Amino acid sequence: MGYAFPADVQQMIAGRMAGGGYATEEDVLRDALRALSEEEEDLAAVREAVAEFHLGDSGLPLDKAFDLVRRSQSVSSEP
Repeated sequence: MGYAFPADVQQMIAGRMAGGGYATEEDVLRDALRALSEEEEDLAAVREAVAEFHLGDSGLPLDKAFDLVRRSQSVSSEP
């Protein structure tokens, strides 16, 4: 890659590559940016839910929320 990372960042990248999960620095950076983007989306969703709660939205009962998560992940609620 054409960018000179600080030594501590370069060590983290090298460690990820040495672990065998990544072939190049670009792969590490791509995956890190994807994870950061997902984290930012999750945080935005939590902030939105908190704001809605403060505006009076009582949300879903916990059992219904779990059912929605199970359905979205294709997991049965049966034991």
